[in-house]
Amino acid sequence: MSLMSLTAVELGKKIKTGEVTVMDAARAAFEQIKAKEESIHSFVTVLDEEAVMKRAKEVQEKIRAGSLTGPLAGVPAAIKDNMCTEGVLTTCSSKILHNFVPPYSAEAVKKLEEAGAVLIGKTNMDEFAMGSTTETSAFGVTRNPHNTDYVPGGSSGGSCAAVAAEECSYALGSDTGGSIRQPSSFCGVTGIKPTYGTVSRYGLIAYGSSLDQIGPVAKDVTDCATILEIISSYDEKDSTSVLRDDTDFTSALIEDVKGMKIGIPKDYFGEGLDSQVRSAVLKAAKVLEEKGAVVEEFDLSLVEYAIPAYYVIASAEASSNLSRFDGVKYGYRTQDYEGLHNMYKKSRSEGFGAEVKRRIMLGSFVLSSGYYDAYYLKALRTKALIKKAFDRAFQSYDVILSPVAPTTAPKIGESLSDPIKMYLGDIYTISVNLAGLPGMTVPCGKDDKGLPIGLQLIGDCFQEKNMIRAAYTYEQAVRAGKECE
Repeated sequence: MSLMSLTAVELGKKIKTGEVTVMDAARAAFEQIKAKEESIHSFVTVLDEEAVMKRAKEVQEKIRAGSLTGPLAGVPAAIKDNMCTEGVLTTCSSKILHNFVPPYSAEAVKKLEEAGAVLIGKTNMDEFAMGSTTETSAFGVTRNPHNTDYVPGGSSGGSCAAVAAEECSYALGSDTGGSIRQPSSFCGVTGIKPTYGTVSRYGLIAYGSSLDQIGPVAKDVTDCATILEIISSYDEKDSTSVLRDDTDFTSALIEDVKGMKIGIPKDYFGEGLDSQVRSAVLKAAKVLEEKGAVVEEFDLSLVEYAIPAYYVIASAEASSNLSRFDGVKYGYRTQDYEGLHNMYKKSRSEGFGAEVKRRIMLGSFVLSSGYYDAYYLKALRTKALIKKAFDRAFQSYDVILSPVAPTTAPKIGESLSDPIKMYLGDIYTISVNLAGLPGMTVPCGKDDKGLPIGLQLIGDCFQEKNMIRAAYTYEQAVRAGKECE
C-alpha cells in the first residue's frame, strides 16, 4: 500500500513516530504523480523533485530536533494555482499569467510551510477560478480520477483530483461560489469553505473579493479540520480578516449529534435534482437522525434569486479585479501592437480565455452608469435578503443539510456547450458565499455509473464546529457500517 493511501493525519503520525521519513512520503507522492498525472492532469506545475527532497530533509531534521511538532509536519501537499508561492510559477491557469513568478507567498501557504508542509506542486483550475469543471484552464483539462471521461468539477478541480488520485495527502482550494465543495463532491473527497474572513486572502489572486475564501481539501473530516486549524488566523495584510479565538476546529471531532437540530431546505429538493443524488443525501440525513439529531424540513426561500445575484456580484468584482492584468508590469504581453491602448486591448484579448472574457463583459455591463442601479445594487439587496433568510433558519437549526450539486459529474465537453446550464449547477452552493457562511462537503455514496455523490453541511457564521461535528459523526457511522458488512 502506498503511503499516499493514508490520510494526512495518519501519515503525519507515522512521520512523527519515525516509522517513515519525510523523504519517504515525498517519494511516494512523486511515484503517484508519475503513475497518474498523464491521465488525470491535476497539476499545472510539479515542483522539481530535487528541490522538494531538499525541503523534505530540512523538515525531517526539524522534526528530529523537536522544533516541528504539528500533526501535518512532513506531509506532502498541493496548492491551487491562484495562490502566490514565492519563486514558483503561479498562473491562475491563464495564458495572461503564463510566466508570473511571485516574489512572496500567500499567507495560507506560509502557515502550511511554517507547520512543516512539503509542497509538491500547483494544481490546475478553471481560468481565474471562473468555471465549474476545470475545463476553462489554458493548460488543458483535468479529469475525474473515478472515471477519466468525466470532469472533476471546478474551479478547484485540480486540487480535488490530486487528493482523489492520491498524488498528494491534501491540498488547498479556493471557494467563490462552491469551488471547493462541488469538485470535492464530484471527486469523492472532503472539503471545507470556512466563514468569510477566517483564512487570510492575502496572496490569493482575486476573482470576487467579497466571496472568495481559501479552504482545505482532504480525504476525511479529521484532515480538513486539522488543516483549517493551521491556516486560520487574523492577518492585518487582509482588511477582511477576522480575529477569532475559536479556531481549535479539531476539538469538534466528536461523534455526538444528540439533540442537534438539522434543517433540510425543501427548496433544494425540487425540480432538477437527480433522483440518485436526492436519495443518497436523504439517506445520510437518516443516518444523523438515527444518531440522535433532530432532522426537519423547512422553507429557506429566495433560492431562485441566488444565481442571478451571485453572477452579477461576482462578475462585477471580477471585471474590476482583472483590470490589473494589462501586459505592462507582468504576465503576457502581445508581440505586435501600436501604442499603449492597442497593447492593452491585444494583450487582454489574446491572454484571457472565453469564459473570463464573458464574465468581464458581464461585470463591466452591470457596473456601467445606466445599469448600476438596475442590476448591481439590486443584486446587493438580494444578497442581504439571502443572508437574512439564513439568519432566520439558524434561529431554529444548528446545521443545514443539502445536496452539493443537482447531479454527479458531467462528461467532459457537456457543460461548456451551455454556460447557463453550468451556472445553474451552482444552485446549492452559491448562497453560502453570498451570506459569508461556512459550508463543507462529505462523500455520501455513488451513482449507478460509480461517480461520487457529496453531502453539503452548512453552518451559521463562525459555527464551523457544529458542521464539523455533524460531518464527523456521519463519517464515523458510515465507517462503522462498512466494518460491519
